[in-house]
Amino acid sequence: MEINDLTPAELRVREAFATGTAVDLRDDGADELGPERSVRARLLRSLLLNGPHEPGEIAAVKLSGARITGVLDLRHATVDCIVRLSDCRFDTAPDLSGAQLKYLNLSNSELPGLSGARMRVDGSLRLTGCRFGGQVHLGGAQISGALFLERAEINGVDAAQPVLGLNQVTVEDELCAPELRVEGEIRLSGARVGGSVNLEDARLNHPGGTALDAESLDVGANLLGRRLTARGRIDLRGTRIPGRLDLLRATLSNPGNTALRASSCVIAELWLRGGPQISGRLNLRRAQIEQLHLEPEMLPEEVRLLDLTYTFLTPHEPVERRLPMLERDGVTYDPHGYEQLTAAYRRSGDDHAARHVQLAKQRRHRTTLSWYGRLWGHVQDATVGYGFRPLRALGWLLSLLAIGAVAFAVHRPPALKPAEAPDFNPVFFALDLLVPVISFGQEAAYAPEGWSQWLSYLLVLAGWILATTVLAGVTRTVSRQ
Repeated sequence: MEINDLTPAELRVREAFATGTAVDLRDDGADELGPERSVRARLLRSLLLNGPHEPGEIAAVKLSGARITGVLDLRHATVDCIVRLSDCRFDTAPDLSGAQLKYLNLSNSELPGLSGARMRVDGSLRLTGCRFGGQVHLGGAQISGALFLERAEINGVDAAQPVLGLNQVTVEDELCAPELRVEGEIRLSGARVGGSVNLEDARLNHPGGTALDAESLDVGANLLGRRLTARGRIDLRGTRIPGRLDLLRATLSNPGNTALRASSCVIAELWLRGGPQISGRLNLRRAQIEQLHLEPEMLPEEVRLLDLTYTFLTPHEPVERRLPMLERDGVTYDPHGYEQLTAAYRRSGDDHAARHVQLAKQRRHRTTLSWYGRLWGHVQDATVGYGFRPLRALGWLLSLLAIGAVAFAVHRPPALKPAEAPDFNPVFFALDLLVPVISFGQEAAYAPEGWSQWLSYLLVLAGWILATTVLAGVTRTVSRQ
């Protein structure tokens, strides 16, 4: 551009460029929309690509409070100087697709959108406090420093496209976006972040759609979402998080659909505590989690836990508060879920709760059997609690023994061979009937008649049932050990 064509504001910018001096067009109190604060984008492009340099000085564009008119087109350009356009207003969305920059700062600026697909920034990209009226496309970008989006606001106009496209992006440092406000979808699928992803106090709003698509996200540290509010689905399928997925006091809502999908993930710690009940479905299928911090109050009505593995489950809760999550899976019967919960209780030293979970597992399995299988299951449950309540068998045995002893004492059965029969003992006679593998010589010597004969049949049958169920329970216990 010819120097004679420049406005006073543009002259200030041009003169300051060679030495990297900061220019704040708000200093003179001019109207934000007036020509006194307007700078044409093509001047900025000209300076960034071919601007004057002074020996011993570091050239830079450091402009604040300007209205940028026209398109700042830096497609596939190489910019060797720092670019800081803070508190500015862009009439048209800048296009930085494929550009190579040292550092870019657009903090607190207002933009219709931003195109930066496959761009490369050798330092950090700072979009702090920016207000975007359209899509921000940074797919495939490579950022050697950090990406700052704290307090940024993005309002998409095309619901069919992600309003914040960070798919396949590479950030060597952190993705820092606390208090981010987004109306529409964030796409972070396939991205790699060397540090943490910080979404604390963020507000993601895309009701009925996907608020955050972060499939196969690779995080070097943590994914922080404390006090996050998300209306729409959060999809983290296949994500790798060696630190924490922290959703402490988060509000997740997607009624009638999946609110949080973390299936097939590898996570060191997952925190779901302190927030309201999740509205929508929670999907943790095939996830591998070392430590699961899960409060029952946050669990929704639908929970998908098929093939979920975890080592520790906290906080320690009574088994009655943990079992309902296994009954909300939607599958008829998943033994793996019960085994995981059992192992977690055993690691915490609560063997009583572990046995209770195993008993609940057998009862759930019973619902999948045929009628005769269910009948036999009820018998095992009532008698010995599927082997997990062995003392119950002793109670049944003593009760039947007492009934038999009293009945046979009142109505003594006649001896088969009076001359050879031992002295009658009603207790050992009833015990002979009840215990099928032990003989005290009473059963073979006496033959009950009438109603006592039917009682003897009942005791023999009850003895075999008790013996069989106890054997089944012992076998199950030994095989489990």
